[in-house]
Amino acid sequence: MRVEPFSGPASDWDRFVQSSPAWTHYHLHGWISLLRRVFPHECLGLVARDDGGAVAGVLPIVRVKSRIFGHYLVSMPFLNYGGPLGDDEAIGALTSYATAEAERSGADLLELRSRVKLPVDLPVSHRKVTVLLDLPVGDPDPLWRALDAKVRSQVRRPQKEGVTVRFGRDQVGPFFEVFARHMRDLGTPTHGRPLFDAIAEEFPESAWFGVAWLNERPIAGGCGFRWDDEFEMTWASSLRSHSRIAPNMLLYWSFMERCIAEGAKTFNFGRCTPGSGTHRFKRQWGGGDEPLWWYQHAAGRAATPSPDEGKFNWGPKVWRRLPVSAATMLGPRIVRYIP
Repeated sequence: MRVEPFSGPASDWDRFVQSSPAWTHYHLHGWISLLRRVFPHECLGLVARDDGGAVAGVLPIVRVKSRIFGHYLVSMPFLNYGGPLGDDEAIGALTSYATAEAERSGADLLELRSRVKLPVDLPVSHRKVTVLLDLPVGDPDPLWRALDAKVRSQVRRPQKEGVTVRFGRDQVGPFFEVFARHMRDLGTPTHGRPLFDAIAEEFPESAWFGVAWLNERPIAGGCGFRWDDEFEMTWASSLRSHSRIAPNMLLYWSFMERCIAEGAKTFNFGRCTPGSGTHRFKRQWGGGDEPLWWYQHAAGRAATPSPDEGKFNWGPKVWRRLPVSAATMLGPRIVRYIP
């Protein structure tokens, strides 16, 4: 088994990925190309080949390095999943190669963000979970009836106020308008608009942008990805000024209706911290937790940087005071180094 940078056509990579039981949208080769275009990072596509030269495993991995936040090798940064795919021997070879590269290059942390348990001898973190909801086939009514009465009421509230939800590539701009303001209000630097434009361009069918509108103003928005029989809501936000009418509830329900109409069987709410407010929001829809398996090889850190850390916890307090325009301009220059 040998490991080397992948140099073949993207279709070969994706064909292998989509034949692997544990594959996710973030394993697709398009993410390597996209991240190379948007960020100043080294984006590697590693492949394990057997003695006959056939692909036996793949590992997309990105080097994120800065003087302030540190040096990381992550599969995949800014996203929920990654990690090696393949048989046990290939996964072991890819992990060994990545570990050796982390040591050779002096990385503070190697993190393989797997969806499933891997046959590797590395410490694992379960600091994040996702929430999965089974979807009925063809008709949203069984899911609607299964929801708690309070949840149904919260979905109806924005409908009564005249809120509507629109999907399409033309929703990227309105989505980002809401997202940037929401992130400023949280005190968190936002990704830049170019990332979401690149996502819409790279994945025109499988990247879904949806926005809740009231009186021709965007007030909530979501972006997620469809793969296999699953959809994941990766980014979602709403304006605090309209929290009384809960537009995010109608937004999520509209995404679920679309998933059911298009044959998806699982609604994935995306990663969150166990016990957090975000976790409680996701659990109210009736889904169950799935722990994430984030494998780590650490030289200097036990996790990627967080605003909650003592050395960085002053940041959110300052960030909330910035004008939205300033936060939107400065945010991408910072968050690109926080994987």
